[in-house]
This record gives sequence, C-alpha cells and structure tokens, in this order.
Amino acid sequence: MRTDTLFYKVFQTLPSALFELLGYQMTLAQNYTFKSIELKELAKRTDGVFLPKRDGDPIYFVEVQFQPDEHLYYRIMQEVFVFLGQNHWKYGWQAVVFWAKRSLDPGIPPCYNGEVQAGNLRVFYLEDTPDTSNSIALGLVRLVVEPTSNIENRVRQLERSVRALPGAQQRNAIELVEQALVYKFPDRPWRELEAMFGLTEWKQTRFYQEVEAEGIQKGHQEGRITEARVLVIGLLKRRFPDMTQEINSLVEDLSLSNLEKLTYSILELNTWEDLLRWLSKID
Repeated sequence: MRTDTLFYKVFQTLPSALFELLGYQMTLAQNYTFKSIELKELAKRTDGVFLPKRDGDPIYFVEVQFQPDEHLYYRIMQEVFVFLGQNHWKYGWQAVVFWAKRSLDPGIPPCYNGEVQAGNLRVFYLEDTPDTSNSIALGLVRLVVEPTSNIENRVRQLERSVRALPGAQQRNAIELVEQALVYKFPDRPWRELEAMFGLTEWKQTRFYQEVEAEGIQKGHQEGRITEARVLVIGLLKRRFPDMTQEINSLVEDLSLSNLEKLTYSILELNTWEDLLRWLSKID
C-alpha cells in the first residue's frame, strides 16, 4: 500500500484528523463527507475531498505527498478550479497540502501568492505534527511518519485511545495501525509484528470480535464485487487497449449492480469515450 493511500484511509476513518491538523474544532468533521470526486474535463478522479453537507460551508481539497513532486501545486490548483467551474461552486474553499517532510516541498509558485494570502492554499509538514498522546487522530498521523525506532512507543500510546473508539471505528483504526506497521516493516512476517506490538490483545475484546464477525459477513459481499470488477476490467481492456488509468479507477468504484449492467453494455460501446459517457450517466 502506498503511504499516501494509507494516509487518506486515516482521513476516511477519522475525518476529524483534518480539522485537528488545521487547528479547527474537531466537531466540524460531522458536517463533511470525505470522498473522491470525478473531474470530467480532466477525465480523472481526485482523492481527498471533504465535501460539506450544508450550503455555505467551505470545501476542502486535500493532497498528501510523500515523494518529491515539483508540479504538485500546479496540479492541485488545476483540479480545484476545474471542480469550482464544473460545479458552479458559490462558497469558500481551501486546498490543503500535506508534505511528509519540509525537504520535499519545492515551494509554492509565486503565481499562487494571492491564494496563500487569502488562506485558500495552505501547506503543512507531517514531521511537525504535534506529539499529542491523547489524540487518536494525530496519533495515527504520527504513526505513518514515525521513525521505525520509535514505533513501539507510538503503538503503545495509541492502544488506550483505540480501545475507547465507538462503533466500527475501533476495528477500522486497528486495521490502520496494522497497515502502517506492514508498511514500516515490509520484511517482517505479519504474525511477528502482531506479537511484537501486542495487537493480538487488542482484538480480544468482545466488542471487537462482534464487529469482526460483521466484517466477515460483509467480506463475502465484497468478494463478489472483487470478482465482478476483475471480470469487467479484463473485458474492457481487451476492447479498449488505450483505456486510461483514470477510467480504470472509475470502473473500480462501481457498485456490484452497476458492474453487472456494464457487462451487458460493453458490446454497445465503440470507444473509451463512449465508456466515459456511460459512466457519467449511472446513478
């Protein structure tokens, strides 16, 4: 799993992490939905968008970067303005860039100084995240960027906070910790990591086991979706060898029912542009 993907999962599981990092009230998270959105003009989908549930609230575009990218600011600002125009957006917005380290940041191009001064473009460095032991959200953020030498202490700090989480958030948070550890120690067997960091004990609570049972049932449904997705993408690649990765991502996001509908429509699609139009019309 790519590190930025793992970080987006932190936002998806605990959306309050964004507002805590921005220095806002964490309760603002309840007014937002974290999702990816389609940018039709660019024929791509952008991750990391906090879409407000209420009119008048600003929208947040989040970019997480763990590798050097001298064009990142141009790309995210292009995506922002395409979205604003495509959706006739009337309210405020912020583009928030999280670099893993200061040394990766090439600097904001001067042409965007006005947006910086207006507070529309903000930059943060994950290595500077406050070391707050009582915050589960910031604890997960710190875990992603923590030096391996301090991982054990970080996991111990997270344990109490994770146990206190309500609902399926507890299970999701444990999975995030697991994924971060696998990323940090790619050469270690999983069982060894689980024993090393005491994750087996985390899973002994009655609540976790009940949620895990629900997850297994859900997994059977997800297995059907995975099989259908593999089949449909294979058929599409045979028919449209020049199909872009962006369209591939759109297909991967389809529900099981829409994947089934697409299998019946493939022969009616002559180009990948036809496919893109078909995708834009589904519910």
